[in-house]
Amino acid sequence: MDYPPDTLPAVPPGGVTCGIDWANDDHAVCVCDMAGTVVRRFTVRHTSEGLAELVRRLRKVDASEVAIERHDGKVVDALLEAGLTVVVISPNQLKNLRGRYGSAGNKDDRFDAFVLADTLRTDRARLRPLLPDSPATVTLHQTCRARKDLVQHRVAVCNQLRAHLKIAFPGAVGLFHELDRPHIFTSLPRSGTIRAARLLAEIGDCRARFATPEALICLAGVAPSTRKSGKTTFVDFRWAADKQLRDAVCDFAGDSRHANPWAARLYNDAVARGKDHAHATRILARAWLYIIWHCWHDGHAYDPARHNALQRILADQRPAAA
Repeated sequence: MDYPPDTLPAVPPGGVTCGIDWANDDHAVCVCDMAGTVVRRFTVRHTSEGLAELVRRLRKVDASEVAIERHDGKVVDALLEAGLTVVVISPNQLKNLRGRYGSAGNKDDRFDAFVLADTLRTDRARLRPLLPDSPATVTLHQTCRARKDLVQHRVAVCNQLRAHLKIAFPGAVGLFHELDRPHIFTSLPRSGTIRAARLLAEIGDCRARFATPEALICLAGVAPSTRKSGKTTFVDFRWAADKQLRDAVCDFAGDSRHANPWAARLYNDAVARGKDHAHATRILARAWLYIIWHCWHDGHAYDPARHNALQRILADQRPAAA
């Protein structure tokens, strides 16, 4: 029976589901049947040979659906290239799901792989398969990442050269002013091509990846992490996030306040409440992501004339200017 590409069938093909706990050096794999019984456990190395072995062993047990914590990387690429269905369950979701199976809540690779596989079995109606980005977006993503690495390398080399010149030949530092030219991001228009490309590259063009603005905001790490214990509530920095996405969004948001009165007011209000620059920037980035998500899902460009909060601020400023 055919089903929409952004949903999962009611029953997993082959009658089994797989969970992979991703790590830097090796990956724990667990395969469960329809009763939630573990039928296979194994570990593969994070190498080309290890990923080929992973695909081969999954095919051997007819596992065609895999749950994993991240939406990109070589493991995901290998699974998608092999024609397997990939479902992303975020680290925050996985942390909460551990409580289903015990109260300890400790991190364990083998256990997490089982939780991922079993959640893919039981929560199919809420989960969505990962649809790969278009080839153009993949290329853009790789190009933006490579460019960011090269810019960081150039800045580091310039700093090293400047430090050496100050010791050995101080006069040369003032002669070669190219060492001190502005960083390329701040020299471009605030809504320029490079920032737009980074945002598109990090968010991707798969709308099913982020069903709600909150899903995008949490992955970007610009929403605080709230925990409750009894009558006590803890609000802390969100460490589990896509750091590249957070960097791209905060880079954009931090500079947007110089061109957009609404952004400037949000940032200044946060600073007035005692927030430091980084925290105020994350607050502004969270507000921008609501707008970006709606523009992205609706297929409409950002229009300041339709931004009601911005228009109210501009209206308040007009009498003062007059």
